[in-house]
Amino acid sequence: MNERSVLDEIVSLHVAVACGGTGGHTYPGLAVAHALQKRGHRVTLWMSGKDVECQTVEGWQGKVVTIPAEGFQFGLSWKSIRTIFRLLGAFFYAFPILKKDRPDVVLAMGSYSSFAPVASAICLHIPYVFHEANVVPGRLVSMLSSRAAAIAISFEASRYYIKHSWLTETGMPLRIGLRREIEHQVVSSEGSFSILVTGGSRGAQRLNEIIPLALNQVKEAGGKLRVVHIAGLNPLEPIQQNYAKGGVDAEVLSYVHDMEKQYQAADMVICRAGASTCAEVCAFGKLALLIPYPYAVRDHQMLNARALEKAGAADVIAQDELTVEWLASYVMQLIEEPSRRAEQAQAALACATLHAAEEVSTLIEQVHHAKK
Repeated sequence: MNERSVLDEIVSLHVAVACGGTGGHTYPGLAVAHALQKRGHRVTLWMSGKDVECQTVEGWQGKVVTIPAEGFQFGLSWKSIRTIFRLLGAFFYAFPILKKDRPDVVLAMGSYSSFAPVASAICLHIPYVFHEANVVPGRLVSMLSSRAAAIAISFEASRYYIKHSWLTETGMPLRIGLRREIEHQVVSSEGSFSILVTGGSRGAQRLNEIIPLALNQVKEAGGKLRVVHIAGLNPLEPIQQNYAKGGVDAEVLSYVHDMEKQYQAADMVICRAGASTCAEVCAFGKLALLIPYPYAVRDHQMLNARALEKAGAADVIAQDELTVEWLASYVMQLIEEPSRRAEQAQAALACATLHAAEEVSTLIEQVHHAKK
């Protein structure tokens, strides 16, 4: 029986999508949830109650279950002991809810808040699917992947770190707003080189310090720039003052609600290397300089960045190697070499996975059919 005939037999399923914790898990989880709903399936979101989730799930038409959760703490400390008790508490809270709801499949996006629904699914013999966003798996995926029905991965390189009989490269599901805009690209400001700087929702202090000074040097050397700098939670005034000293046309913001528009208008993106960010710059075909967060768990951002660098889709520099002089020289070279920019943009597009949410949805349907 071929894949199409298998899927034609799929009846309406009930899928629990555990995607609470951080935006990097919530946005892709919600994208899959919407894709499943479009196929006629019933979806329950399992969240952790964090503030970042409130805006993300606004407008969601479906059931939401909130299970308080926190990140894993290892080692001998009061924090690790507290974590164990809170994980047990989350499990005992989640178990009766999952038992009553009895979803056909559980999709876990891999965050710490997925522990309780996944552990409950194991006890209730409900098949579960992991989606691993990063090259190297997180702690939950590492601990419980062997009992998963299937695992979806974003990077081909993850096959080196995850061993499973049913491993499917689906890519990273993109935020719905981004997907709507990808095919309607706009041309950046004529005559100027437009740069988008972002360190994620919390910002990146080191980037906020070095980048304005480097771009001031580019302006002084004759480069015509237009900069949008998203500073996150960091104070805006010092960054604005640094740009003003060099006369750079820069807009400094704490947060933007139209990230898709910012990607569209940019010639280049300077950013961290979280899985969502990597997927987004590729989807928009943007020249990217990735500066991985050096304290990420298992150094997963550096591994994400190296995977794109190997594909020719991005340039990478470690934060401790980043200097004002290096960055200024790098940006000037890019301005002067449009062919290099075009080549990297094409490589980025080649790495894009625009239909990852649909691919994960198909995998869930296949898992259900295989368990019948």
